[in-house]
Amino acid sequence: MKAVIWHNPRCSKSRAALDILEETPGLEIAVLEYLKTPPSRADIAAVLDKAGVVPSQAVRKGEAVVKEIGLNTSDDAAVLDAMAAHPILIERPIVITDKGAVVARPPEKAREIL
Repeated sequence: MKAVIWHNPRCSKSRAALDILEETPGLEIAVLEYLKTPPSRADIAAVLDKAGVVPSQAVRKGEAVVKEIGLNTSDDAAVLDAMAAHPILIERPIVITDKGAVVARPPEKAREIL
């Protein structure tokens, strides 16, 4: 099985989710450091749809950029635009497999799709 993790190595929750993936026998892991290689708006929308969450549920509302740009975090289209322009706003980590996608908070949620 393959898994992709949208990962921020500075985040303890993201590191914990990666540890869970690495401890899973036979799992092929692709790590996307999304701050270095940001996903497109379309990719963000597709992954959130696969996870069954709307953008307003997967935005990091406490990030300073939310206030800086005056983001209305209840406007899903605006949130997607902002996530594409400012990937720091994407909640992390996100784990994607053939079985689905999850925002792995807490990190143990990653096991749901393994």
